[in-house]
Amino acid sequence: MMGGYGMAGGYGFGGVFMALWWVLIIFGIVMLVKWVTNSSHSAGGNKSLDILKERYARGEINEQEFQKRKSDLGH
Repeated sequence: MMGGYGMAGGYGFGGVFMALWWVLIIFGIVMLVKWVTNSSHSAGGNKSLDILKERYARGEINEQEFQKRKSDLGH
């Protein structure tokens, strides 16, 4: 009568677990992409502060300019 598939149309709990598995994989990929993009942004922020410190150390900018630019960078 049902051809051995049961009431779930042939998927049963296996289909539910497969759907959950794919949801977890997609969620993991999204979180990985967010982490990578976030870490690259923060590394860029540190690099800009390092460049600013180097310019101050070389005497290219004075302390007032250093402080202003530092606050502009959000540090």
